[in-house]
Amino acid sequence: MPSPPPPPVRVAVVGSGAIARGRHLPALADLAGRVSVVALSDIDPALVAATADHWGIPGRYTDTGAMIAAEAPDLVVVCTPPAAHKDTALAALRAGAWVWCEKPPALSLAEYDEVVRHEGAAGGPYASYVFQHRFGSGARRLRRHLAEGTLGRPLVAVCHTLWYRDAAYFEVPWRGRWDTEGGGPTIGHGIHQMDLVLSLLGEWTEVTAAMATTARATRTEDVSAAIVRLASGATVSVVNSLLSPRETSYLRFDLEHATVELDHLYGYDNAHWRWTPAPHVTDPDAIAAWAPREDEPSSHRAQLADLIGAMERGERPPASGPDGRRALELATGMYRSALTGTTVLRGDLTPDDPFYSALHGGDPAAATAALRRMEAGTGARDL
Repeated sequence: MPSPPPPPVRVAVVGSGAIARGRHLPALADLAGRVSVVALSDIDPALVAATADHWGIPGRYTDTGAMIAAEAPDLVVVCTPPAAHKDTALAALRAGAWVWCEKPPALSLAEYDEVVRHEGAAGGPYASYVFQHRFGSGARRLRRHLAEGTLGRPLVAVCHTLWYRDAAYFEVPWRGRWDTEGGGPTIGHGIHQMDLVLSLLGEWTEVTAAMATTARATRTEDVSAAIVRLASGATVSVVNSLLSPRETSYLRFDLEHATVELDHLYGYDNAHWRWTPAPHVTDPDAIAAWAPREDEPSSHRAQLADLIGAMERGERPPASGPDGRRALELATGMYRSALTGTTVLRGDLTPDDPFYSALHGGDPAAATAALRRMEAGTGARDL
């Protein structure tokens, strides 16, 4: 007889803001039967009550530590502002719970590595991070092609996160501050596409970057750009912006036998991908087989299902450990490069480097002043 299904994973959600209500709770509801949301915490008791009522969540708390102690969840989903990511993850791991945390994973590599040190041995618990764009069928298919060499060697890539956030967006107290958000669009927005590129193309080796505070009231950057060299020999152009009225998230991979493009905004399905053969590739059957047959959109649900499977098997999930650290490491290299005016090697980001502990390099006021000096045209108003 087949084995009975495992009992549902008991989930506690920390934070009941827009990302929890709009993404995480719907994804958890879609996996009813495999998961059971047993509790919700938030510092706003009225928001906890309204959200828990809407989703039928029995446990309601305003203290995350009390929730974890009382409910003993298997999985803690972290939907807080970035400054609370590390401490929430540590509290969950210490209680024996797995963690799924919104981006950015942490405010620094030092924080990230501290969380890793509190993970369990083989079998978990582990902390993983929301990088849902890896998990759509288009990315899965391209990853397979790259592993099998179907499309040839990657040569050039483009990674553009061109979004728009108006002045009101930065009036939320924790946004645009080194101590509460960690940085600007490089870590808070573009990190999604940067993670997708690195998950496909592999490790980076050096980065040369520029940043500026050009038009928004923020202590951090509102635009960044970089040239990234990969261990494979490929070169990647990265641009992150919150100043772009026609918003797009655009990735392009130029390989020996094809160009593969992804043009979307906050999520994709197969229609957002384009597969273009090189002139010397003429076999229509081979070209037709490039795109995936199934059409699974990128989504929190897709990644969550993968994570629950890893929990059931007692395996480290994707987007955790070294695999979850890669994009944060590249973002750190970009801040170090832009603020010091140097090319940064991946090996430079050691624990004795000031950027390992903070993306501003240890002097937030000096970093803010430097970004404003780099501005072109009109600058940001004073905070």
